[in-house]
Amino acid sequence: MTRRSIRLAAVLGTTSALALGTVAPALAADPNAAARRHGPAKHVLLISVDGLHQSDLSWYIAQHPQSALAKLVGGGVQYTHAQTTIPSDSFPGMVAQATGGGPGTTGVYYDDTYNAKLLPAGTTDCKGVKPGVEVDLTEDLDKNKASIDAGQGLAGLPGSILSMTGQPQTLIDPSKLPVDPTTCKPVYPHSYLQVNTIFEVAAQAGLRTAWSDKHAAYDILNGPSGTGIQDLFTPEINSDANGYPAGNDWTTDNQATEQYDGYKVRAVLNEIDGYDHSRTQKTGTPAIFGLNFQSVSTAQKLPTSGGLTGGYTAKNVPSPLLVKNLDYVDAQIGALTAELRKQHLADSTTVVLSAKHGQSPTDPSALTRIDDGPLLDGLNAAWKKLHPNAGDLVAHSVDDDGVLLWLNDRSTAATEFAKSYLLAQNGTGNDVNGAPKAFTASGLTKVYAGDAAAKYFGVKPGDARVPDIFGVSQYGVVYTGGKGKVAEHGGAHADDLDVPLVISGAGTPHRVREAAPVQTKQIAPTILSLLGLNPQSLQAVRAEHTKALPVR
Repeated sequence: MTRRSIRLAAVLGTTSALALGTVAPALAADPNAAARRHGPAKHVLLISVDGLHQSDLSWYIAQHPQSALAKLVGGGVQYTHAQTTIPSDSFPGMVAQATGGGPGTTGVYYDDTYNAKLLPAGTTDCKGVKPGVEVDLTEDLDKNKASIDAGQGLAGLPGSILSMTGQPQTLIDPSKLPVDPTTCKPVYPHSYLQVNTIFEVAAQAGLRTAWSDKHAAYDILNGPSGTGIQDLFTPEINSDANGYPAGNDWTTDNQATEQYDGYKVRAVLNEIDGYDHSRTQKTGTPAIFGLNFQSVSTAQKLPTSGGLTGGYTAKNVPSPLLVKNLDYVDAQIGALTAELRKQHLADSTTVVLSAKHGQSPTDPSALTRIDDGPLLDGLNAAWKKLHPNAGDLVAHSVDDDGVLLWLNDRSTAATEFAKSYLLAQNGTGNDVNGAPKAFTASGLTKVYAGDAAAKYFGVKPGDARVPDIFGVSQYGVVYTGGKGKVAEHGGAHADDLDVPLVISGAGTPHRVREAAPVQTKQIAPTILSLLGLNPQSLQAVRAEHTKALPVR
């Protein structure tokens, strides 16, 4: 097909009237919004490769022009300046792809946050209970986080993992969930989400949906209805990796991560063949389905694994371990696309390739590891010195390669104190080789505090979910107390944000390269448009005026 350029409509503002302080009910949608129209695709296969940068994809295709990834790019539209959410974490990144909205609209800032209005887990009598609680959407919610089936009790694990339920919300321990002060009932991940999802819209239109991800807490993708995904396969990635050294989870050995990813690939292959993920029920190929890969992410983070060096050998030059994993993902994507052809679905399926987040730094010489523990301890101590009767200032923190703090005192005086303290701290961390390396300003380049943080995320001051402090790190800074990482995500640097976005197959032209800036939240309305569904059915799309990518 003749090469052509696609002009993209601008994505309008991100301020949302939906960013409520506590659990918000789904907004009433137009009852005709989900009506099916004729679309160019019958199926959309969404693939997220955690950690993958656009630079990684470009490097790999240049080295392997006949690879499955090269063929995928050649068969559609490649958006070379796509960015994911800020913060660049798995949860807001995936939620954006499924809703069309950023953290201020969805209410999801990270996988482990804080809510100033919800009550502590286990609360049964809500009268007089002080609000404020950690909202943990990780493996900690599992009935048994040490088991890959999250506590389902399957025999013969891990080989039997495909028998895991497609309703993982049943594997979440309700005693670990925050409590809604209005109903005095636990808040499940799906009901914590403030807007609906593409899975809900498709299901309401009578279409089948499926997804494969890494924690039972990905129940959040079901959306507020709790019923968006008929087949949600979520083997626990942070469980004990069977057959590997005791105490190691599936992310601590890269070969283990590949094995783990392989279970999800098998699940999707079964779905392509028209079965549920376990291959026990004939259900038909879903309209929306897919998976995320973890092995590239661990290859970027681990200094070494299996005798191979991880991370990058020079700026944007993949290490041997990362090259091995790019080969692995390429082979798995090749298997998925081959199965689509085998089942005569290639002409009716659109494949979307992207990533929930990138990983920083891609330049090993820039790495500065900083132990965030002493910084937070120092902040609490300095606050108590001025306020002898006060407790800790920091209620909750998340520090990967950015800083998110929720404070017990949310006043302007307290948030400005925290900002000033952090920007005044200098010290010594360590570099990629473990040698001492000085840092300034707590490793931060900018700090948004209080009302400025709320404005940054487009919510009202005092919002119950928004961090009181959002610190943007200097390039190369990773907050860790040890030397076991050479990269992380969660921040706002280009290495965190610049991810691939490829839309290939049914309904797309071939060999189109588009350089205009786009955002991964545009994936959501694009998927609905490809299936002939109305993108305006998504509440976040309406709130943020998120535009579908013009792929045809």
